[in-house]
Amino acid sequence: MSVNTRSDDGDMVEQCATCSRETAHQVSVEIRTESTKAENAEFSREPYRVATCVVCGDEDAVRMNNA
Repeated sequence: MSVNTRSDDGDMVEQCATCSRETAHQVSVEIRTESTKAENAEFSREPYRVATCVVCGDEDAVRMNNA
């Protein structure tokens, strides 16, 4: 997981692998289904921290219970 800070205007700033520099990111938490089988889908939902670079759109998702 990357280290983040806030810019002077309050945006989350993180290192972007695609831009190769620190850029503003939109950060959210999403519940994602990990199983591809319909009968197990209800038991395979996990929370993910999703950070999307506002410059290039690159998305980084980290499973929260592994963080």
